[in-house]
Amino acid sequence: MADSTSGDLNGSFNDKKESTSIKPRVPSMEEQSSTFGKSAIAVLLLSLLVYVYRGNFLGFRKQPQVVSLDGRYGFGRVSEPAVEFTIDTTKRDAIVEAFKHAWSAYERDAMGSDEYYPLSKKGSNLVDAGGIGYTVADAIDTMQIMGLQEEYQRARDWIANNLTFERDGQFNTFETTIRVLGGLLTAYHLSDEDPIFLEKAKDLADRLMPVFDTPSGLPRSLVNLAQKKGYDEPQMPNIVSTAEAATLQLELRYLSFLTGEDEYWDKAEGVRLTSELGRPGLNVVQVMRVIKATSLPSGLAAIYMSAETGVFLFSEIRLGSRGDSFYEYLLKQYLQTDKSEPMYLEMYRNAMEGIHTTLVHKGVNNGLIYTAEVHPDRLPDGSISWRLAPKQDHLVCFLGGSLMLGATTTGLVGTSVSVPPLPDELTETGQRDWKLGYELIETCMDTHKTATGLAPEIVHFYTAEDGDVSDKKRDWYIKGNENPAAPSYDARPETVESLFLAYRLTGNQKYRDYGWQIFQAIEKFCKVDEGGYTSILNVDDANSERLDKMETFFLSETLKYLYLLFSDSSLLPLDKYVFNTEAHPLPIFSP
Repeated sequence: MADSTSGDLNGSFNDKKESTSIKPRVPSMEEQSSTFGKSAIAVLLLSLLVYVYRGNFLGFRKQPQVVSLDGRYGFGRVSEPAVEFTIDTTKRDAIVEAFKHAWSAYERDAMGSDEYYPLSKKGSNLVDAGGIGYTVADAIDTMQIMGLQEEYQRARDWIANNLTFERDGQFNTFETTIRVLGGLLTAYHLSDEDPIFLEKAKDLADRLMPVFDTPSGLPRSLVNLAQKKGYDEPQMPNIVSTAEAATLQLELRYLSFLTGEDEYWDKAEGVRLTSELGRPGLNVVQVMRVIKATSLPSGLAAIYMSAETGVFLFSEIRLGSRGDSFYEYLLKQYLQTDKSEPMYLEMYRNAMEGIHTTLVHKGVNNGLIYTAEVHPDRLPDGSISWRLAPKQDHLVCFLGGSLMLGATTTGLVGTSVSVPPLPDELTETGQRDWKLGYELIETCMDTHKTATGLAPEIVHFYTAEDGDVSDKKRDWYIKGNENPAAPSYDARPETVESLFLAYRLTGNQKYRDYGWQIFQAIEKFCKVDEGGYTSILNVDDANSERLDKMETFFLSETLKYLYLLFSDSSLLPLDKYVFNTEAHPLPIFSP
């Protein structure tokens, strides 16, 4: 891992105490749930929402729904009825109740703790010096979006009165940024700019800044918030995860926009060619430009970089752990600043090209499309050979929805697109990305065909090298003995995120059906009667052992995306917001 990565990927393969209110841009609790409001008001609001929808969003114009001419990919044609986005009140209320069931248990047993263990009914903190509100900061905007005023007020009061970052211990830079900083920034936006959230966000960001003090400008993986000092992971000196380094930008750029202080933006993005962005006086070289300068010819990125030199290290190329959000944020950074920064469009397009030409493969039995990994081998002559690994993490399931969003924002022939898009409204590249996104969502849903209806952390795909596997019912299998974590379900959000995006972009009911299937499985196998939700150890065992932990992203992402899936498209419209990788919606702005 100490060697820099070089070589041609086209080469050979071996195969938030005063009373506050929630900002009205998000409908209130009474508006959002028939359980909490009068039915007449609910009917009126529903009618108004349908009426409001008849405007434009995401640059899309309302069009008849279609299926593609060949019956695949969800493209449109003009002969079908128009898409109507309505609220599925019954299902959405059920998701709200799930959140309340989870949150009330945490609040009862572990309020303020970073993490929660629902079976043992206790919490813990990430460092001995105390917690930094991981769960509270991560979940508070879900309360705002769902209109849970009482829960929100208590969480806001805890943040105002108890949250401190004066903790002498090492925290993960990436996780602290996406969960805590991201959560505080969204809470600020949705609370009609309650100053306590921005105050806490700025305090945290100021403590994070020293992680960028490296020779390359790439951030250290760990930060001591009390010392305001960056550290490497002990087992990886001077090594930086590409995804972690490249997934701090949305939060820090929005904080710069709010405060007018360029330092956060500069550190995360890295401005060397000031004329390109039209922002004079900036002359630092930081993360994204370092990555762009050292990108592999394919547009892909190895999962590790050197904090000293800024070059990629001898390591795998994958869309899963330590690689995933690098690709996710290329598109989101371009959209966040209203498509004003072409560098991100270029990097996004190059990366998608590399994915298509190098990582996309087809299952040998049912033809499911998946993305593989490539692993490097050092040959005797010093050159690198890239070896195919037909393995896909659940984390990769963000890509389906991301590609469909990218197709309808970066792959347009004109300036708008229908819902769903007509094929001739997209460029050839836009059509290619849409189709791949569509297929990847189907593959990710296929991995839910288990004894529990839940998908494993990791699946492997059969290849021609496995010989005749025609007797197998699936294109994929779980290698449980090799990696004990592979069969587990950790309530991850990536598939439901893609379902949310796909539904917003097509209006196709099947994506809601898919989401409801997943939610029902979560209720059956992960819900704890006394409160909270767990992970399970083996998705292919209906009597699987439970894992005593409720992940913060279950509250911040999984339930939020499910709630939005069954909401009207006027709630957090895609032309007004980008979601960070922890599902905290940040407003699109012009720099």
